[in-house]
Amino acid sequence: METKQMDRDLKTRHISMIAIGGSIGTGLFMASGAVISQAGPGGALIAYAIIGVMIYFLMTALGELATFYPVSGAFNAYASRFIDPAAGFTVGWLYWIIWSLVTSVDILTAAQVLSYWHIFSNIHPFIWCLIFLGLLFALNAFSVKLFGEAEFWFSIIKVITIIIFLIMGLLLIFGIIGGEPIGFKNFTIGDAPFHNGLLGLLGVLVVAGFSFGGTEVVAVTAGESENPEESMPKAIKQVFWRILLFYIGSIFIIACIIPYTDPRLLNQHSDIAMSPFTIIFEKVGILFAASVMNAIILTAVLSAGNSGLYATSRLLFSLSQDGKAPRFLGKLSKKNMPFNALVVTTVFIIMTLIYANINIGGYGKLLNMIGTLVLLVWSISIISHMRLRKAIKVQNKDINTLLPFKAPLYPVGPIIVLCTIAFLMVGQCFSDIQVGNWPKVIETFIPLFVAMIVYIAYKFIKQTKFIASDEMDLSEHRL
Repeated sequence: METKQMDRDLKTRHISMIAIGGSIGTGLFMASGAVISQAGPGGALIAYAIIGVMIYFLMTALGELATFYPVSGAFNAYASRFIDPAAGFTVGWLYWIIWSLVTSVDILTAAQVLSYWHIFSNIHPFIWCLIFLGLLFALNAFSVKLFGEAEFWFSIIKVITIIIFLIMGLLLIFGIIGGEPIGFKNFTIGDAPFHNGLLGLLGVLVVAGFSFGGTEVVAVTAGESENPEESMPKAIKQVFWRILLFYIGSIFIIACIIPYTDPRLLNQHSDIAMSPFTIIFEKVGILFAASVMNAIILTAVLSAGNSGLYATSRLLFSLSQDGKAPRFLGKLSKKNMPFNALVVTTVFIIMTLIYANINIGGYGKLLNMIGTLVLLVWSISIISHMRLRKAIKVQNKDINTLLPFKAPLYPVGPIIVLCTIAFLMVGQCFSDIQVGNWPKVIETFIPLFVAMIVYIAYKFIKQTKFIASDEMDLSEHRL
């Protein structure tokens, strides 16, 4: 098998900004308005706070794993080393499929956003999809440093937009601009702050959870980080404050300025003019607000696609290196890039894009399964973390010497994550259970059944064994 290693050219600033970029996307820019309209301002804040706490503990667990075992294709490697090679095979291929589909969606969304400007609408969206995919391929094909720089600047644009939004929002709330102070009156209109009560909160928890999807990609960068022991803890520790400022702060501003009864918040489709960010920029009086937000959202989805293509190619490379994918996918180019894995991933995305243009309805069903797959990957990652801690205890190792970074509040953090994931698993089909739509409920859990079949089949064929805590390899954790 290929013995060369990929270059460690991702600096601390790259890792930190990738951690930011992974947690800011269309979920915040677009879905936040729908969350407020369905659950009210109080329900939305509680939903994002609950998911924010879960994501923080998930990221600290991943930070501990990534600093102890800094490899590319993290999730496959963690599960293989700390649970069972069959679990690594399953989570690796599932995560590759997830991000290949998500990257396809990001590219499709980018083409859709671009069509907002009439000057670009004469070109078929599929052509724009290929152009955007070509751009992302170029950013990932030549050097990891180029990818890091692109994601660094993509993330800066998003961060600056949100900071400006927060400042303008506060000025509006207190009447410094825009006339009369708005204050907090929108928290008391109708049945606010908790619209639809407990059911409203349950209904938006899943949306809030999926809005944070992609935050975990930073763990994949550990294998190409210049100094993972420095960059990973720094990036992970900042996640809590980013969640508090960017998500909770933005939701609070939107809830104060726009009443949950505003019909524009109900639009969850592709009309970017209905973004709550756009509505507030228009209230401030910024000209061309819709065009500005379209440009920002275009940047956001391309950034997400950039991270997705990076993650998928590294995961495929890692699977091959571990003997769970064809050998040629584990070879590096002259520039120490997983070029073969990148090409195969790109071909799969092109096929997905073609399918999406032929059969949108069928593609939509695949997308509905992504949520369950993501929750499954998160669960296996947390279990990997718990298994590592158990092995350290069983083998009487010094945890302070062995772990460069330790997840706080263990084991409370992993328990919170697993309980929240279980709640989300049921919550995503709660309305279908209520009305007795059992075929839809079964469809929701199909990915879980498929994952179990894949795991059992690989375990049977390869005769893999569950790794006992006292036999787990805890040596050579620095690459």
